[in-house]
Amino acid sequence: MDMQGTRQLAVTQQQAWEALNDPEVLKKCLPGCDKFEQGADPNQYVVAMAVKVGPVSAKFTGKVTLSDIQPPSSYKLAFDGQGGVAGFGKGSSSVSLAPNAQGCELSYTVQAQVGGKVAQLGQRLVDGAAKSMADDFFKRFDDEMQARYPASAAGASTAAKAPEQASAASGQTSNWWTRLLRWLGFGKARS
Repeated sequence: MDMQGTRQLAVTQQQAWEALNDPEVLKKCLPGCDKFEQGADPNQYVVAMAVKVGPVSAKFTGKVTLSDIQPPSSYKLAFDGQGGVAGFGKGSSSVSLAPNAQGCELSYTVQAQVGGKVAQLGQRLVDGAAKSMADDFFKRFDDEMQARYPASAAGASTAAKAPEQASAASGQTSNWWTRLLRWLGFGKARS
C-alpha cells in the first residue's frame, strides 16, 4: 500500500513540529490508540492501538522509530506492529513541514505492507481503511492545534478568508441583481 498527501495547518512550522513529536498529542490524535510512549531509545516509541478493517478487529502493538530527523522540517519513520491472528503491519513514512502564509503545509508519504487476516480482506478494503484513519488523524490533529493555538488558527483563518471576503463583497451587488433579474424572467442562466 502506498499513500501520499498534503495538509494545510493553521499553525507555525515550529508548533506543528513540536506537536508531531509529542507522544500525548499523537496518542490523542491516532484513532484507537491506547498507548504512545517513548521507548528506551529517545527516537523510538512503543505503540498500542485498536484497528478495525472491515470485519476484522484487532489490537496491534509495535514500535515507531524516527530517523533522518531535521527539525523543524522533516523526519522519516519506520513502524512495525503485530496484531496476533489478525496479522501484522509494517512500513515507512516520510513527513515534512514547509512554512507558508497560512501557517505550514504538512506533506507525507507512506509505504506499508500488511499480512494475515487483514491482508486477506483485499487491497481496496485495506486502502480505504488506511485513508479513513489518515483523514481521522488529520481532523483530530487540526482540532488539537486549534485548541492549543487559537490565535494562530484564527489569524491563519482570517488571512485565508480576507481575499475571499473582498472578492465576494465586490461581486455581491452584481450577483444579487443578476439573480433577481433571472428570477423575474429578464435573463437566463448561461452554462
